[in-house]
Amino acid sequence: MQVVQPIREQEKIEQIQEVLKEQSVRDWLLFTIGINSGLHLSDILYLKVKDVTDRNIVSVREEKTGKVKTFHLSSQLKAYIKEYVQYMDEDNYLFPSQRTGHPIKRIRVYRILNQAAKQVGLTDIGTHTLRKTYGYHYYLKTRNVSVLRDLFNQSAPSVTLKYIGVNN
Repeated sequence: MQVVQPIREQEKIEQIQEVLKEQSVRDWLLFTIGINSGLHLSDILYLKVKDVTDRNIVSVREEKTGKVKTFHLSSQLKAYIKEYVQYMDEDNYLFPSQRTGHPIKRIRVYRILNQAAKQVGLTDIGTHTLRKTYGYHYYLKTRNVSVLRDLFNQSAPSVTLKYIGVNN
């Protein structure tokens, strides 16, 4: 099994965002919410329009743990969301398949991320990269592994540091 890593360089994050925005605002928004929320992909995919519109803080009940997780939406991200959902019904999924209207599948997200990553020279990317990228950059900013451990619901700080790719 391939172990994916966080995207450590801010420049690479911005390059992936550019690639994704050119191909699909949906894909760009999914990536951007993923790296700014720390949520599991399964929880991101089942967000509905009503879950994120006109809010500063989004609350999500994690499918995996049943715990409520919250994350902050910047004013810029709120503006992008507002524009993106302007023609969508509030009960629509935020990241629908164009064919079915149901949430896109994990394998589709994996392919989207990998295609964009290859274009910017990254190879060890997967669906957990979003969550790990959030954790890595949160840790660099705060050095608070305890909060991150709780957020990720992990057993020990050492587990969390290993998960986000921090060796020391």
